[in-house]
Amino acid sequence: MSAQLVLSLSVVLILALGVPVLFLLSSKLGPQESTKNSKNIPYESGITHCVGGCDNRFSVKFYLVAILFVLFDVEIVFMFPWAVRVRELGYFGLFEMFAFIALLVLGLIYIYRSGALKWQ
Repeated sequence: MSAQLVLSLSVVLILALGVPVLFLLSSKLGPQESTKNSKNIPYESGITHCVGGCDNRFSVKFYLVAILFVLFDVEIVFMFPWAVRVRELGYFGLFEMFAFIALLVLGLIYIYRSGALKWQ
């Protein structure tokens, strides 16, 4: 038998025997629940009652900030390849990136002036 076959069989054997043994050990040695019905309560963390209702609406500001974060975070996806190849792109690539950053700054100024970042 080749060494690769022996190695692959031993890995499969270790996984086939090791994973069930680890699950068994964790179930026997791990912490035990004092009540068996803890999975039936709404919050498994020990909270017995919820503060407020479950039908409360979130402010649109949360979603707006999340979308703005994703929007301005995507610029890094475009800036990283440019930073890797900045010498090969030369001055044309430099001016293109300045135009891209200027466009993002103008968008940020527009968002700031429209009041999207105010929490009042």
